[in-house]
Amino acid sequence: MDDTLSRREWLKKTVARVSSAAFLPSTLWHEPLGAPAEFAASPASPPAESSTIIPLTSTSDVYIPPRGNSFFKFSFDFPEPSVSFGDFQISFRVYTFENTYAADASLMTAETGSDSAHIHCKGFVWAGDQQKAPGTLEAHITRNGSFVECRATAEMGQSIKSIAAIVRGVPRGKVSVAGGNFFDPKDNELLFGYPFGGGSLFVAGGMDSPVLVIQSGEKEYFFLSALVKEVRASRFYLQPGEKGYRVELVHEREGWARSNRIESAVWRVGRAENMEGAYRPHFEHVEKAFAIPDWESRTDVPAWFREIALVVSLHGMHWTGYIFNDFVECLKILKWVATQISGKHVLVFLPAWDGRYYWNYPIYKPDPRLGGEEGFRILIDKGHGMGFHFMPMFGMNAANKLLPEFKNFADATTEQIDGDAFNLNWVDWDNDRHNEGWGGYMNLGVPSWRNWLSARIADTLSTYHADAYFLDIAGGWENNSKADMHEGTRLLVEDLRKKFPDVLVCGEMPYDALMSFIPLFQVFSSGGYPPGMKKYVRAFQHLSLPAPGRGSSGVHESGFGHFNPKTLNLGKEQIPTITVVDDTFERYRDVMAEIIQKAKERVGQ
Repeated sequence: MDDTLSRREWLKKTVARVSSAAFLPSTLWHEPLGAPAEFAASPASPPAESSTIIPLTSTSDVYIPPRGNSFFKFSFDFPEPSVSFGDFQISFRVYTFENTYAADASLMTAETGSDSAHIHCKGFVWAGDQQKAPGTLEAHITRNGSFVECRATAEMGQSIKSIAAIVRGVPRGKVSVAGGNFFDPKDNELLFGYPFGGGSLFVAGGMDSPVLVIQSGEKEYFFLSALVKEVRASRFYLQPGEKGYRVELVHEREGWARSNRIESAVWRVGRAENMEGAYRPHFEHVEKAFAIPDWESRTDVPAWFREIALVVSLHGMHWTGYIFNDFVECLKILKWVATQISGKHVLVFLPAWDGRYYWNYPIYKPDPRLGGEEGFRILIDKGHGMGFHFMPMFGMNAANKLLPEFKNFADATTEQIDGDAFNLNWVDWDNDRHNEGWGGYMNLGVPSWRNWLSARIADTLSTYHADAYFLDIAGGWENNSKADMHEGTRLLVEDLRKKFPDVLVCGEMPYDALMSFIPLFQVFSSGGYPPGMKKYVRAFQHLSLPAPGRGSSGVHESGFGHFNPKTLNLGKEQIPTITVVDDTFERYRDVMAEIIQKAKERVGQ
């Protein structure tokens, strides 16, 4: 795995690539050879002279057929009756659990002014305008300073799953997603989802916050965002045309509470002259909506962590049972590290301390082959004596369905909003070139799982006096039919904080709302706009960071990568991290020493 990618990004890219290649029609991820110029784009339908309703369709102003990578779409003209507001043309779709609906243009009215517009529709069409259905849609569009904001509400005689605003007039250019680095998408279609893919495996990437920025010129930044007040699935689909993007902004309701009525989040679009002006308004909303404190004022960060300059990841046992470092070897390594840097500046991360990585989830007891309970106690006690701080790893939403313990929380597996099972089945652990299917994806919103995991973490913290605990796949929120995963995560963390107020919690990858109660993550995903994370939290480097030498990822499923010497020259965005596998200490101690020296410079040593 490329060490510049988060685990979440790597997972999504891998799943999308494998699925599209092996199982899905080529229309999902299609790279056409090219199209004659006369067929490159469908001409826009001209606006009606006597009406504010513009009779556009899904193929207006976009490349048909696609010129680059593309996603599923209708193979006919789906109606998109639109209203002009400023530079934009805006339409809406409604999705139930059985079909897709557009506003009926013949039953649609729009009252527009310079600063607001009110859209009302008394019915819907489906089957490409061949059929009609009862229902209502209301939308309000307002100009708020340099922003344009829109909210839509729909009601039908059946449960509504999601609603979308379709926006034209969006410029093309380089794209930054949720504070990430800018990239040139060329003529590719783009699809991003918040959080963790927004409930879809087949997005181009996940969003830590539902905001996207397009740089179309030196001082020309365009932004789109969803101002959610609760964690809800949001998806952003950008379809290119000659003059700009056709954008779908999809708001999906919570899957555990069906209703015949849906109200979208507030969608916001606008322009700015710089990155700060494009991103800052969104994160100001996020701060207020989720009560996220600034880093300097956080009360959930133990004093000892503010002195941490280095993370040492001591890898334990691989899924197959291969041991990289047992507890005796871990202690040997730490004794040497203590000769290079004061232990008080080091956080010791312990992946797979509990035995077979992922297979043993969620028993969480020190594995006998690694040294058992006594060996684990000696490691932490003697490590504490040298000033080190310890953080064992726990799978927040992973459980082996084949273990006898699984019956205690079997009701907490995940079904997505449409009812399909969502399993942790995206890894080929045994290398038979087929992904494994024994992993359940668990929902912390369900009390049985939350109580089990909380008890296992609490037992480890109280028995061995660990200083922190790590929640694997922390950003893996999925819209589902049972309970809110985010709320379950918050309850777990807050309950443990009451019991262990001086213990630090760390998550693998973030999304915005998690930053309100988790101050440390393993993935820094805001390289394009660092304040999107750095203002609130801190991060070190992923456990799969290639180790010095051959680039082993240790217990992680990605195998081998390329050790990047730039690891030695990190900026202030991430805490330097050393991946220690089976040969790191014996063969690459000089590289470890170099990394440690860079870490010491961070604390003025």
